[in-house]
Amino acid sequence: MSNQVNSPAASIARIQATFDAQAATSLRLRSSSAQERIIKIRRLRDAVLANTDTLYAAAYADFKKPPGEVDIAEILPVCAEANDAIGHVEKWMKPTRVWPTLLTVGTRSQIQCMPRGRCLIISPWNYPVNLTFGPLISAIAAGNTAVIKPSEMTPHLSAWMCKMVQACFTQDEVAIFEGEVDVSQALLELPFDHIFFTGSPAIGKQVMAAAAKHLASVTLELGGKSPAVIDASADLELAAQNIMWAKFANAGQTCIAPDFVFVHESVKAKWLSSCRAILEKAYGSTFEEQRKSPHLAHIVNARHTARIKALLDDANARGARVLTGGGVSEADCFIAPTLLDEVAADARLMHEEIFGPLLPIISFSHVDDVIARINAAPKPLALYVYSRTDKTIDRILQNTASGGACVNHALVHFLHGRLPFGGVNNSGIGNAHGHYGFKTFSHEKAVVRTQFSMAARLFSAGEVPRYLRQVMKSVFKWI
Repeated sequence: MSNQVNSPAASIARIQATFDAQAATSLRLRSSSAQERIIKIRRLRDAVLANTDTLYAAAYADFKKPPGEVDIAEILPVCAEANDAIGHVEKWMKPTRVWPTLLTVGTRSQIQCMPRGRCLIISPWNYPVNLTFGPLISAIAAGNTAVIKPSEMTPHLSAWMCKMVQACFTQDEVAIFEGEVDVSQALLELPFDHIFFTGSPAIGKQVMAAAAKHLASVTLELGGKSPAVIDASADLELAAQNIMWAKFANAGQTCIAPDFVFVHESVKAKWLSSCRAILEKAYGSTFEEQRKSPHLAHIVNARHTARIKALLDDANARGARVLTGGGVSEADCFIAPTLLDEVAADARLMHEEIFGPLLPIISFSHVDDVIARINAAPKPLALYVYSRTDKTIDRILQNTASGGACVNHALVHFLHGRLPFGGVNNSGIGNAHGHYGFKTFSHEKAVVRTQFSMAARLFSAGEVPRYLRQVMKSVFKWI
């Protein structure tokens, strides 16, 4: 049965019924075994792999996403996340022993990872399968139920995910609801135990406010303006190859794509020459060749195309110089890969998250000026440093804040399932992936067991024995 809803009343009734049905299941799952959770994760992974042809078709129908990008940015991360959970969830579930302190001698302590309960996953449109099923795998591994709200901006991919979820799970375990903003609002009215949201900082604030009404815990995977820094010692060919891929994959619609590049003035011309050559070789030398390239995704819809074009027009009006690209076809929702120089400091392009194929280039002479500019802005989701000088690398990493960072690479920290992925402040709250994702969807419960009766009597009702007070005073000197 489809969860596509056609009226607000039907939506709310179906959502409430599903939420209620998951209550008993979430209680049962508290004692679910590792094997039970593994079976569910394996079933989802196998369903994804068995339906890749229809996934390619859905991704192309929504925004002409190339199959190669679907492989590396949708299928591969989901399968890697699933395999990591399958291989390690039994270990993750085991209580962690904690040694007693001086004040708790005679007790045995441990940390038990308990499921949070009923979880809500609100996912975005730019990498919908990856950013829906990745958190879902973590939620299942931790023993939770889940309700998913995918983006309405990619209807074919949302419909594909709906089929996968309905084929793999009963609605009291995992349910998915397609729909517009009213569906999201109805879901956020419910007292979920945990909310995992991926999207913009502006909507993230609304999600956090809704969660606060029920004191629900939240994970916010947001965005921001992620900088790249290229110093004079960098491998320029590597920096060009890597940044052109990181920026223009998925037409720049990537939350950790570089939003602007600081490049040392002494190597700027050479680096830009490499960038132009790479773009021409990969996508074509003319606007028409690029528009028809099978390797370039398009913008997700007309509204976002108009938004990105407005950023480009504003930058041009303020004196920006287009180094390459600059072409726009609103009818095709296509914007050519564009490099810009001399972008005014007050241009919208320098303050708003671009989420499109526009890349401002900023020259610098002193790395301290770059650090100051990065620190003057909200903390980004990612930071990329291209250098062969350890002193420079360490100086930038130690004196800036970002959710994650790569040195002489970009984006790959997201693919490293044994690292925490998340933002800081404006770019997010909490972590995802692997064991970190498991802990995100778990409550770490402290449990203390008394092993000897004397230990329990030390803190019994009434006045603390005089000898114990003397011992405690001595202990305080060592604490």
